[in-house]
Amino acid sequence: MLYDIIVLGAAPAGLTASLYASRAGYRVLVIEKNSPGGQMAGTNRIDNYPGVEPGVTGFDLTEIMRKQAEQFGVEIITDDIREVSLEGEEKKLIGLNDSYSAKAVIIATGSAPRKLGVPGEIDYTGKGVGYCATCDAPFFEGFDIYVVGGGNSAVEEAIYLTRFGRSVKIIHHRDALSADKISQDEAISNPKIEILWNTKVLEFKGSGLLREMVLENTQTHEITTIKADPEQGTFGVFVFIGNNPQTEFLGDALSLERGYIPTDEDMRTKIPGVFAAGDVRVKTLRQIITAAADGAIAAHSAGKYLDEISF
Repeated sequence: MLYDIIVLGAAPAGLTASLYASRAGYRVLVIEKNSPGGQMAGTNRIDNYPGVEPGVTGFDLTEIMRKQAEQFGVEIITDDIREVSLEGEEKKLIGLNDSYSAKAVIIATGSAPRKLGVPGEIDYTGKGVGYCATCDAPFFEGFDIYVVGGGNSAVEEAIYLTRFGRSVKIIHHRDALSADKISQDEAISNPKIEILWNTKVLEFKGSGLLREMVLENTQTHEITTIKADPEQGTFGVFVFIGNNPQTEFLGDALSLERGYIPTDEDMRTKIPGVFAAGDVRVKTLRQIITAAADGAIAAHSAGKYLDEISF
């Protein structure tokens, strides 16, 4: 079957794109390799998405978006796309389960925060361990906060987190930060920020919430255990060691920048009929609301493209 538009990814960008495209009268297929929602689905509490009750879970917001898209005729299936052929007027996608064709493709496969890979990290994600300061910082107002990483994202987010935490400590495995000098100088001069040099995280521990973090000095190999304030019962740890854009399946089909897809402001890639939206594309702010906005724009641009082609 030849679809008008295939959307890869069923997170905020993909679900919004499919909703807009389907409501415009196009036959739309969404292909998601995991469960819908992406990073949003694993978020414990969302307070900054307009129009929903504060405190909605990421899972519940995902279900709202998914049902809304399906109500307007969007078809959502599960498959893992492994190969693509995007040139020409008929785009072809080959998955583990089947092959698919469309006149236009919107890539909204997102990105995933790089994990430390230490014991307890998965168990306490959303319960003390986080990867998005903008999303979760207000939950740690007045608490001790730790930031893992030494690049621009880690240092800039540490500066941002000083608005909330009573203290912010940067944990870095080396003796020098890799962030740009302006950010470094701002962090070092901030009285609320302390840097734990030559330090790495070994383990997260707790009971329901994160209560302990085990650290190792990379030079002396001394082990230190950080414990939560007994009155507060937890503390915050934000991991900023990079993101992994989900673009491996593209191979050489598109030119990428550090793994991300460059687009213009209308979400168009360099290949006619191929668009990208959300965290998978080159951009400065990765939030649910910006992903949804990208999806709406991508659907509009895809519709204009379909109106112009002849078949």
